[in-house]
Amino acid sequence: MKRSEINKALKDMHQMIREYRISLPPFCDWLPEEWEEKGEEYDEIRDTMLGWDITDFGLGDFETTGFSLITLRNGNLQKEVYEKPYAEKLLMLKEGQYAQMHYHAYKMEDIINRGGGNILIRVFNSNEDGSFADTDVTVYSDGRVYTVPAGTQVRLTPGESITITRGLYHDFSVEEGTGTVLLGEVSMCNDDCTDNYFSNKKVGRFPEIEEDEAPYRLLCNEYPRAGK
Repeated sequence: MKRSEINKALKDMHQMIREYRISLPPFCDWLPEEWEEKGEEYDEIRDTMLGWDITDFGLGDFETTGFSLITLRNGNLQKEVYEKPYAEKLLMLKEGQYAQMHYHAYKMEDIINRGGGNILIRVFNSNEDGSFADTDVTVYSDGRVYTVPAGTQVRLTPGESITITRGLYHDFSVEEGTGTVLLGEVSMCNDDCTDNYFSNKKVGRFPEIEEDEAPYRLLCNEYPRAGK
């Protein structure tokens, strides 16, 4: 992705968050040059990858395959010093954008439609070899338990949520004609480097960046280490 594309996506999300009167933690407002001055007391932000994030799944077509997000809190499965077993995110998808089909082996999560349009989440159980299972899926949604056929798109209107259990394939898209969606994610500790299993083995999590302008905000995998 070009840095200019990333900047626009982050600004669009920032604007939507402001419109919904959601206050972000201070580190979300730090400029790139301010990060150069942050010492070791902020290593939790670095080590748990808090802050602004974006993905185009390595496919280079963000407007159709990708979304913007912010990690607000998280632990780190690789470092015992961070004992938080939970995480929280905000995600934004525009109409026409798609989040690739994947599952998590460790993490369980609730996906909440915080406002805007309607989100469609297609669900499949997974087999032990990582393939799609042709079995009914048990859906847990706001205190209701029901089953749907494999491949069903579960529709979440603003305020509704779904629990994504371990091994459950899921993707995201916006229902046509309903507008941009702001999602919340409440989950177990999140590790985007090791716990995303995509059905398309050619996709990745983080974009390669072409620097065509200065960054609006650093992404969560770009922070300089203290003293560097």
